[in-house]
Amino acid sequence: MSRRLMATTAALALAMTAGAFAQRGPAPTRPPLFFSEAWKPLPAAVDDHGEWPASQAGVANPNLTLALYGPSGKEITLVAVRGSADVYPLNLWTGVTTSAIGATLRDRDNYVDLSNPLSKIRWNIRTSGFHTIRPLLKLADGTYIVADRGTGPVGDFTQMDISLADCRWMKVDEKRMVTVGNMIDKPDLTKVDEVGFADLMAGSGHGNGGYANIAKIEVYGKPVKR
Repeated sequence: MSRRLMATTAALALAMTAGAFAQRGPAPTRPPLFFSEAWKPLPAAVDDHGEWPASQAGVANPNLTLALYGPSGKEITLVAVRGSADVYPLNLWTGVTTSAIGATLRDRDNYVDLSNPLSKIRWNIRTSGFHTIRPLLKLADGTYIVADRGTGPVGDFTQMDISLADCRWMKVDEKRMVTVGNMIDKPDLTKVDEVGFADLMAGSGHGNGGYANIAKIEVYGKPVKR
């Protein structure tokens, strides 16, 4: 190979490499922590267990409001086991619900932009039976959507991340907590009003069976002023 041809080949390879890097654009950055919620203990029960109806009183973050959905959303309970927070953290429990349910948290001052490919929900949960906990979002236009991806079954409290870019979505009738319509590949997540979880199965009651426990929830996205 002549020197001229070698030089031309090298220049072409360099140009192609430079072009590839230019097309990639700036390196992505991870969105900040938008909110974190680990619930708030209520007045102690008379025995080793505390169980109360889930309500705003159990929300620790003063800037968040709790909303409950589904025919039995108000049957979700806040559960504590005295002296074992490392093994059994304070959590919302779906065991006595009699329908599919949802629960979300809303920041009083901001929407959240979850359109960044690195936006995620991180939660510490446990499930029993075939229950799966899925991301539930309320968009700024009032539409509710639930993800095809979720967490469960997982028999011990485990911290897991859900990458929202990996999810496909369906609309939800929030009163009945049933999916409606067709799959949505890319909903507009630039203004999300509420973020939480859905359990699309009824609970089995106390004792072994089917339910979910949802402890700490964190959402990573960019705040957008209301």
